[in-house]
Amino acid sequence: MAVGGVSISESQDRSYGGAGRVTAFVVLSCITAGMGGAIFGYDIGIAGGVSSMEPFLRKFFPEVYRRMKGDSRVSNYCKFDSQLLTAFTSSLYVAGLLTTFLASRVTSRRGRRPSMLLGGAAFLAGSAIGGAAVNIYMVILGRVLLGVGLGFANTAVPLYLSEMAPSRHRGAFSNGFQFSVGIGALAANVINFGTEKIKGGWGWRVSLALAAVPAGLLFVGALFLPETPNSLVQQGKDRQEVALLLRKIRCTDDVDRELDDIVAASDSASVAGGGLQMLVTQRRYRPQLVMAVAIPFFQQVTGINAIAFYAPVLLRTIGMGESASLLSSVVTGVVGAAATLLSMFLVDRFGRRTLFLAGGTQMLASQVLVGGVLAAKLGDDGGVSKAWAGALIFLIAVYVAGFGWSWGPLGWLVPSEIFPLEVRSAGQGVTVATSFVFTVFVAQTFLAMLCHMRAGIFFFFAAWLAAMTAFVYFLLPETKGVPIEQMEKVWREHWFWRRVVSEEEAPASGKL
Repeated sequence: MAVGGVSISESQDRSYGGAGRVTAFVVLSCITAGMGGAIFGYDIGIAGGVSSMEPFLRKFFPEVYRRMKGDSRVSNYCKFDSQLLTAFTSSLYVAGLLTTFLASRVTSRRGRRPSMLLGGAAFLAGSAIGGAAVNIYMVILGRVLLGVGLGFANTAVPLYLSEMAPSRHRGAFSNGFQFSVGIGALAANVINFGTEKIKGGWGWRVSLALAAVPAGLLFVGALFLPETPNSLVQQGKDRQEVALLLRKIRCTDDVDRELDDIVAASDSASVAGGGLQMLVTQRRYRPQLVMAVAIPFFQQVTGINAIAFYAPVLLRTIGMGESASLLSSVVTGVVGAAATLLSMFLVDRFGRRTLFLAGGTQMLASQVLVGGVLAAKLGDDGGVSKAWAGALIFLIAVYVAGFGWSWGPLGWLVPSEIFPLEVRSAGQGVTVATSFVFTVFVAQTFLAMLCHMRAGIFFFFAAWLAAMTAFVYFLLPETKGVPIEQMEKVWREHWFWRRVVSEEEAPASGKL
């Protein structure tokens, strides 16, 4: 047994009747819910693209535009260092962070579907205001409304996917969230590449406004989505009504054991009290709480959002033109989406830990090499040769691929599947809030860090990649194939966490 892993004895049942069956009903429901991830990816990709477009910079960030156009007194690494520009990017995530606390309560009490509806409505409003903006205040207001949408969608969608999916294929379905994020980012890069060529300088308006397309699909689709059985039980719905829905989802009549586990978890929640208070104060949830904070923190300090937000800006820093930098972002977007699609087929075969460890090692090597090339070849003025620029694009693509099949999808999958029902919404809220906190930090500081640390910033991220790979190796148990309502057994059998969580402290939802 690998250090940090667990082995569940064969005598312990790990699946329910029909657990491996994938129905068209489940697939269509999850595709619709996945539009929340597509909007997330689109918003990440679109910000970096429009903030490298000259008409957008000239209108809203004239000081950055002046430096970019040839102020020789400013270092290559500092041309885009602007707190107002980073506020444009990070305002979305500040709003998302503040919204998460409300979204967690709505998702727990009203269900996953109402949160997706609210998220879709906020996305629609934000895209309309952003596309019609005439001043910086409207631009940032549009980003804030998009952030409100993210707060609701990122809380509800991963839970929806993990609860709807059959346990044997839960990894693939939940990784669909990150795949949809990748598709959204790729779409943003392609759209930015096209709209940059629009004569008249209004292409950025099209880029911002087209967020309404996935937002509309999410909102309209959520009107027709079923609620998850777990949420219906949590809301006190009739058992027979929930059983009928569960039979439709699993396409089998053998749903009694799964429903019994869901009901037991809900009963435990009603007796124990508030989910967030339980999660923070009760020792038996300590492993899940650690993962809810550590995994999204590590996901952000991989450096991926620095690359995603500012890839076109970074490529312009090394001397590439506007169109070439946007095209290169399209290439890396294709690589990232393809890698995430691959992870959907690998995660339930090889497990979460294997992908975490391999992807982390791949990203670590890439960051070290990118930092080394920039340190050796890019000074405060001038650029790099086409050959070295091509090498950097290749290394960034390798890095994005590593993230796309490891920390990208698994950073959402693992937190969404490890919580008992009684603390699930609260746990997902902690995960999303932590993610937003450190996304804001990275977005707000990356350009300043690039200016002051130069190429050293990539070694900074590489050090964190080494730390998180060690964390996974020693402290993250394997969750592949474990039914979501039986997940607490992996902590009781882990070499370290079993010292924290004892059999006697196991919640009622674990007593089968």
